[in-house]
Amino acid sequence: MSRDQSLTNEALFERAQRVIPGGVNSPVRAFRSVGGTPYFVAEASGPFVYDVEGRRYIDYVQSYGPGICGHAHPAVVEAVRQAAGRGTSYGAPTRDEVLMAEEMCARVVGLEMVRLTNSGTEAVMSAVRLARGVTGRPTVVKFAGCYHGHSDSLLVAGGSGVAQQGLAGSEGVTAGAVADTIVAPYNVVPELDESVAVVCVEPVAANMGLVAPEPGFLQGLRDACDAAGALLLFDEVITGFRLCRGGAAEWFGVRPDIWCFGKVIGGGLPVGAFGASTEIMSGLAPLGGVYQAGTLSGNPLATAAGLAVLGLLDDDAYVLLESTAAALQEGMAGAFAAAGVTAVLPRVGPLLGLFFTEDAPRDFDEARKSADNGRYPPFFHGMLRRGVAFAPGAYEAIFPSLAHTEAEIEATVAAAAATASEMERDSEG
Repeated sequence: MSRDQSLTNEALFERAQRVIPGGVNSPVRAFRSVGGTPYFVAEASGPFVYDVEGRRYIDYVQSYGPGICGHAHPAVVEAVRQAAGRGTSYGAPTRDEVLMAEEMCARVVGLEMVRLTNSGTEAVMSAVRLARGVTGRPTVVKFAGCYHGHSDSLLVAGGSGVAQQGLAGSEGVTAGAVADTIVAPYNVVPELDESVAVVCVEPVAANMGLVAPEPGFLQGLRDACDAAGALLLFDEVITGFRLCRGGAAEWFGVRPDIWCFGKVIGGGLPVGAFGASTEIMSGLAPLGGVYQAGTLSGNPLATAAGLAVLGLLDDDAYVLLESTAAALQEGMAGAFAAAGVTAVLPRVGPLLGLFFTEDAPRDFDEARKSADNGRYPPFFHGMLRRGVAFAPGAYEAIFPSLAHTEAEIEATVAAAAATASEMERDSEG
């Protein structure tokens, strides 16, 4: 990769901080919770990203989930190239919007209609409005440590970047905006009353590290919603089409009333979607009285990329994704154990987490104790020095992709072994 020799990460970060708040356009990209200067990506390919200084990293961020096939997959690049040649936005319906909705509905049992948006935040925000509209109820129940985007009513007790910044919510959000939001602990089925419109949950909590649902939790939510007449919403922005063809609903055998998607279905371009049964979605304008819109919704570049990705995700792809994640889990766990570093790597299918504790957390309070114990920053920087990029914060999941081969897994495990030994020596010193 050719590069401008005068361009460095530090120089770019200094410039960025003068014109972009904090120097980043999303707080999760900042290094505030781990310290140091962010690396600025110049390009990426397969399992690798390259910074502006020419360093190559084995990348397990993968854009926080969209890169399920790896970066710049030829099929995705070609689909976007062809779509761009036809135009980038029309403000009118397109064929690929229909194809995308059909493909999603074909994969997910019970999903009958889909509305495309520009982000996961938009999808969840709109889905909550729809739930309130069709039920005529005001209250939303969410779970501490689950992140559903940055809409006002759902920021309270959020995971991901909210937690990494040490925030309980966000300034600028009025008391009225969260007055109808109830926060419950993850893995505990809350009591619901007749005011509850919708229960929003990440079926696998992937924004407080990786916290798996305990047996019976998701079914308990389904039963509680049925008893109270409330709707159950699965935020599958991360789990959707990553766990398996039908997402978390298929994986766990529990069907929500409303789904929200993002990341994978855009192939790395901005996208989101929410969907439900025909009956529920008929409450949405222009059929019903719940309004939602977006100039770029169903963007032809995003739908082209997303369709290319979904076309690659057959049964063999999911077998490979899970085996890659399992190999990474086993190898890193062995490296930590050999060095005497206490760590646990919970895994749900192809999704992986890392906590520097003896036991896997079951809720946000336990995840926060791990994040606050000071072990993640030296691990992060030790791996980065050895050419392996994890997320710059302890509240994010690890995303192996189809592009990560045995060679990358072996290199990652070797880097983890060296880093773990370094961490143990430093703790003894």
